[in-house]
Amino acid sequence: MSKSITYKKVAIVHEFLLKMGGAERVVKSMLKAFPDADIYTLVYDEELTHANFRGTKIVGSGLQKWPQFIRNKYRLFFPYFRRAVEYWDFSEYDLVISSSSAFTHGVVTNLNTKHVCYYHSPTRYLWDWHANYLKEMTIGSLPKLVLSYLLSAQRTWDFLAAQRPDLVLANSAHVQKRISKFYRRESAVLYPPVDVQRFKVTETDKGYYLYVGALSPYKNVELAVRFFNKIGHPFKIIGDGKQAPFLKSIVKDNIEFLGNLSDQEVEDYLQNCKALIFPGEEDFGIAPVEAMACGKPVFAYKRGGAAKTVKQGETGWFFKENNLYNFEQEFAEFLRNFDQFKPKTIRKWAEGFSEEKFLAHLYDTLS
Repeated sequence: MSKSITYKKVAIVHEFLLKMGGAERVVKSMLKAFPDADIYTLVYDEELTHANFRGTKIVGSGLQKWPQFIRNKYRLFFPYFRRAVEYWDFSEYDLVISSSSAFTHGVVTNLNTKHVCYYHSPTRYLWDWHANYLKEMTIGSLPKLVLSYLLSAQRTWDFLAAQRPDLVLANSAHVQKRISKFYRRESAVLYPPVDVQRFKVTETDKGYYLYVGALSPYKNVELAVRFFNKIGHPFKIIGDGKQAPFLKSIVKDNIEFLGNLSDQEVEDYLQNCKALIFPGEEDFGIAPVEAMACGKPVFAYKRGGAAKTVKQGETGWFFKENNLYNFEQEFAEFLRNFDQFKPKTIRKWAEGFSEEKFLAHLYDTLS
């Protein structure tokens, strides 16, 4: 990073610091650009922040002061969160970066404070996943009616809050389109950083295909499970989620559930797989880039972030329709063309999503 970024006091605002997922790793990378920045967050886990953000000032909301058993149910207080982010005083800062998936884009800054919003996603449950969100809620009709009313009010606030940032960044071209549609804002794409350097290129192939991610309906893992049930090839699944019991009830012996694993264990499985299977539509999707950093090709749904991060015929192959027939047809083509995938070529492409590239682009945007 150049020394010419002259912001004297910087705040990074992130919804929750309760796990080290992809969005939290972006915040950690931002701190390399602004090591003296303060972090504001609605609720945080003290052990996690101590381990990953040591030496950084962490400012929580009023909810952080409540007893632990209440904080554990923090999602029940979502109507409160928009007021909480507006309550924070940023008058002493000359740069505020909101890392937003729901609320933090709504922070209020004064005339002399630059507000840059980095969108991981517009609020899914208010916009494109609104209908699905209500369908999946296992509550009675009256509570669901009340929830629908609350979400409608939240949607109005969410749109207005999206007009507050001075500069808008999107974590992928897919998110950029959603920002334009739902918020009517122009944005620039800044892909999130991937720690490419921790992965080693390997030509080791133990013959199994691999999925890494949450087990939720929108991840579309069921489609991959049904396909591998049919063809019988070894398929390993890393991750957990509310759909896990159902998926486990339909699998055959060639499919293995590994649950949540450490970063090192995930790395080992990636380096030894034949290819990564990525059947869902995600805003960015870090798993394909990590697999490519190991020199492994990716078989992915040509929607969302993967449509940009995977190169057809060079670093992976796409199925284009969300059904078993197209999955099967394109997978056969993937195997027929498998010899054209070169580990070193795949790795070189993945390096375009490195943390170094992220920081360089962030600097260019803010300088």
